[in-house]
Amino acid sequence: MTELRNVEADLGRFRDRVLVASLVVVACFALLTLRLVYLQVVRHGDLLEQAESNRTAIIPVVPNRGLILDREGIVLATNYPAYTLEVTPSKVSNLEQTIDQLAQVVDISARDRRRFRKLMEESKSFESLPLRTRLSDEEVARFAAQRYRFAGVDIKARLFRNYPYGELASHVIGYIGRINSAEKEKLEESDDPANYRGTEYIGKLGIEQSFEAELHGVTGVDSVETSAGGRATRKLASQPATPGNTVQLSIDIKLQQLIEELYGPRRGALVALDPKTGEILAFVSKPTFDPNLFVEGIDSESWQALNESPDKPLLNRALRGTYPPGSTYKPFMALAALETGARRPEQSIADPGFFMFGAHRFRDDKEGGHGMVDMYRSIVQSCDTYYYILANDMGVDTIHDQMQRFGFGELTGIDIWGEVRGLLPSTDWKRRAYKRADQQKWYAGETISLGIGQGYNNFTMLQLASATATLANNGVKMKPHLVRQVVDVLTRSPRTTTQEAVGQVVAKPENIAVIRDALVGVNIEGTSASSFVGAGYTSAGKTGTSQVFQIKQGEKYVASRIDERLRDHALYMAFAPAEAPKIALAMVVENAGFGGQNAAPIARRVFDYWLTGRYPSVEDIAAVQKGQALAPLGKARSVSDLAWPAPGAPTDLNKP
Repeated sequence: MTELRNVEADLGRFRDRVLVASLVVVACFALLTLRLVYLQVVRHGDLLEQAESNRTAIIPVVPNRGLILDREGIVLATNYPAYTLEVTPSKVSNLEQTIDQLAQVVDISARDRRRFRKLMEESKSFESLPLRTRLSDEEVARFAAQRYRFAGVDIKARLFRNYPYGELASHVIGYIGRINSAEKEKLEESDDPANYRGTEYIGKLGIEQSFEAELHGVTGVDSVETSAGGRATRKLASQPATPGNTVQLSIDIKLQQLIEELYGPRRGALVALDPKTGEILAFVSKPTFDPNLFVEGIDSESWQALNESPDKPLLNRALRGTYPPGSTYKPFMALAALETGARRPEQSIADPGFFMFGAHRFRDDKEGGHGMVDMYRSIVQSCDTYYYILANDMGVDTIHDQMQRFGFGELTGIDIWGEVRGLLPSTDWKRRAYKRADQQKWYAGETISLGIGQGYNNFTMLQLASATATLANNGVKMKPHLVRQVVDVLTRSPRTTTQEAVGQVVAKPENIAVIRDALVGVNIEGTSASSFVGAGYTSAGKTGTSQVFQIKQGEKYVASRIDERLRDHALYMAFAPAEAPKIALAMVVENAGFGGQNAAPIARRVFDYWLTGRYPSVEDIAAVQKGQALAPLGKARSVSDLAWPAPGAPTDLNKP
């Protein structure tokens, strides 16, 4: 029996299927259209940027670091280009084997290996680290021919910092080193983190650190087209880097060199400045170090030698070393006595050679005493007994308030980081410094030794030099500064450092005159007179000797019986010419003993150079280093006779 088909029903079902299929096709095309609109319109900017980033790369251009000059324009820190052999540890399968193989192509010393290992400890494995610096053209060519053998190793052209005078003034200039993780985090949180992209080095100490913002410059960018393999094919656009500004210091590098020569191997510090402006003329800390050791990354042995040396060459003694001022404190004590009415200039005391306080005998340095002593003689002859009695009469808090006005125990505000405050004691300080009630109490006997610059007194040579300059400047205190001007690299216009007076010490002119007359007497008939015979100018000064090791009561101090590092420090403060001072200084020679013998002769030669242009003979320098008598002035050399470098063209100052 034949089955009859319902054609109409079949056609209906077919039409339904076609309709559904058509709707699906239309929906798909609609989705595609919407996606196309989304990609071409909504996401156009983002996708264009991604496409460009796949085709191009942004490379930071590290700026040249600014120069550092002395006051006469002599270059103290500069840059030089060199090729560097660099290794990315994460891209090298066997690092030691690779280095051994590289050593067959270019010379790699044991020091290079040690420095590289230290850099690896401080860096991430994906960072490119210098294995060998300053490659010659021949070495570059040899490696280029063998480059295919060394994955993760490449030659890069870099600018290196150079300190042409090595150890000279290293604590002032400072150095640069690789940016560590803490510094990197700080830079990322700064207002302009992009300015350090591509930069691997930053100032670590001294002017390099304190004026990093001026010296670094502004990072530029190069936009380059890259191939599929990531290699640059052509430069599309460029925004050049702006070099760092030039920082000109107030120090005179020749004066600095002279003082460091006069110190020789001895430890100590000296700060010399212009009382009228606060410009620092010399800022010496001995021993010094070679900042060039840090530029390429210091090796572990060199770092250990510097860091563990008992001489502490990395310590900036002028800025951070604190010392009892000894008898250099006496002129300020005398002025405080005049200002408070505790003493009159003509008022005298009888000095038997000691001062008894209860059962304790405070001894004078002169056996049998100085006899009748007024204020002038107390300074000229450095009479301890006079100041024992004065300190006892004034009390610790009056001493504190008077000395604080001169800047003792206060930050000077110098334009270099790391200054310490020192310690100017008071009853309030002791209450805050100690926990136990018996320790917090100030005992009257503790006041006595403050009068001669001992006891809790501890100050920096910068503070003592600033106070000396204030005295020389008739009571006007200027803020000490190391930077004279910053020269803009683009406009060449200098920005002069402000010569800022930080306040005037409240002292009557007639009282300051009394102290200045006595300080002149010290160099004419007092404890440093022998150092200024035939000087040709009038100077003012005060010697000091500060105790390092406390001997038992009743025992006599004999330097030869005490370990060298426990012997007394030699101190000296001075200014010249006395009638119109152009230079003031304060200094310490550690463990050298009497200031008149081991410190004042250095000051004499500093004044000779600065005021008359006379540079001491080689024999004279050697004599000063040994604390011997000065050589005759006739042997002194004129600065113009020496082979000093021309401004901007430094040579080795160690070869006068």
